[in-house]
Amino acid sequence: MDEQGAGGGGAPRRWRQGPWGWNRWGDTPHGPSWPWRSTALITVFVLAGSNFAAQAQAGERAALDPLARVLLLVAGVSLLWRKRYPAAVAFGTAGAALVYLGAGYPYGPVFLAVAVSCFSAVVAGHRVAAWSAIGMLWAGHLLVAHWLYRWLPPAGDAAASWGSEIVVATWMVAIAALSELGRARREQWARTRAEQARAARRRADEERLRIARELHDVLAHSISVINVQAGVGLALLDTDPEQARSALTTIKAASKEALGEVRQVLDTLRTPGDAPRAPAPGLGRLPELVAQAAGAGLTVDVTGEPPGLPPGADLAAFRIVQEALTNVVRHSGSRHARVRLDHDADALRLCVDDDGPATVTDAGGGGNGLAGMRERAAALGGTIEAGPRADGGFRVLAVLPLKVREDR
Repeated sequence: MDEQGAGGGGAPRRWRQGPWGWNRWGDTPHGPSWPWRSTALITVFVLAGSNFAAQAQAGERAALDPLARVLLLVAGVSLLWRKRYPAAVAFGTAGAALVYLGAGYPYGPVFLAVAVSCFSAVVAGHRVAAWSAIGMLWAGHLLVAHWLYRWLPPAGDAAASWGSEIVVATWMVAIAALSELGRARREQWARTRAEQARAARRRADEERLRIARELHDVLAHSISVINVQAGVGLALLDTDPEQARSALTTIKAASKEALGEVRQVLDTLRTPGDAPRAPAPGLGRLPELVAQAAGAGLTVDVTGEPPGLPPGADLAAFRIVQEALTNVVRHSGSRHARVRLDHDADALRLCVDDDGPATVTDAGGGGNGLAGMRERAAALGGTIEAGPRADGGFRVLAVLPLKVREDR
């Protein structure tokens, strides 16, 4: 999975799915990667920024000493574990900040470590822990600023004003709000990625199904013709060489056409998205289909004229007629079939009849051919009815809409 940088530019960032969810490529198999770089930058900023804050608040707050620097370092370095133990790090940074402020050290970037840890905890799903850590820090600061300040450094410190408490509370609420916003955006991103992955799998499945249908229809029809003509050629090879020659000619033509159509289907796999080299077959090639059926010993009568159809519907109609005639050749004892085309302003009705009887049990039952016809019709919003007729034989009736469905 690739994701472009902000604004669609920059180098792509690769992601993979693991036991800890979607992580950047390079995460360890046992958990998220260690955020060394960001932790180092934040720690340096907290230490350096606190020096400037101490200079600005000189005389008001206690000067930075080794204990203060240790507390700042603990708050910054603990962020290294924020992806693996987000709840513990949120409480750890809040506790370090509370001790730092309780010791009278100057206000400053120490809150940044708390903000980053709580943000990571909320995004990771530990919302209660993050909010509890923020609440603990605010309650502790309130207690120190309005009661414990008498016994805590710096000496002679007065109670904090309620206006400053409002500022501190506002910052903490802002931290929580930004964390919730980040969590919501992350969940939305995860849902979008999951939907895109499902859509990609669905498109791949549909394409595989389409190719399987095309190959089945092409090969089943052509191989049926070849099988029948091969039998005729073998039977007449000695007694009627001319008829045997005609059968071999039909086999050659059928195999050449099958190879061409199979090549066209496979070309879509080799060069996805390219325009096909040859037009897809449609009802305009119905006379060729009738001629091929005649070569297999099946007489086909066609009544009605096909209307103008969209390419997808035209291909589906052709394949349905092709598969129905193939089933007659393979499964019916009849050597005569009828194809009837009727249409109005809304739909095309294709009816293929034969007089039977079936040569095998459950001819035309639930095989791949009928399943493929039903899938083609359903994809266009149409229907297929197939089954024995009351007076013998078998009927395939397809109803295809003349207008493509808007949701397709």
